[in-house]
Amino acid sequence: MAGRAHTPHAEAPPAVVDVLVVDDQETYLSVARFVVGATPGFRVAGEAGSGEDAVVLAESLRPGLVLMDINLPGISGIEATRRLVAAAPGTVVLLMSTYPASDLPQDARTSGARAYVHKEDLAPDVLVAVMSGDQPPGF
Repeated sequence: MAGRAHTPHAEAPPAVVDVLVVDDQETYLSVARFVVGATPGFRVAGEAGSGEDAVVLAESLRPGLVLMDINLPGISGIEATRRLVAAAPGTVVLLMSTYPASDLPQDARTSGARAYVHKEDLAPDVLVAVMSGDQPPGF
């Protein structure tokens, strides 16, 4: 009986990181969408325009990464981050703002966010770094 040729197992596809983008300004939502789409292994799973909506969406979507604007209508991005991290400690939050890191309120640093990035510096390498545990500059 002839032996069958050994077919190597195909490698499992890379895990995809679902990203929740939270910003109340369409310009920054568009930029974040573009950056996430340009980052291999990442995809936009949802978008929110307020802190309250972010918390509710995060509960249902269970994203691996949340890009969170600090200044939002209703509860701030800092408070939304606290609530998100308390409800799902494995969720990684990257705070974003147009403020320099030196002007961030102290509670941003204690919110449970993994890192902070100036919105102009949001880029694929920042997403990869924050998910790998490396902090991007600015936090």
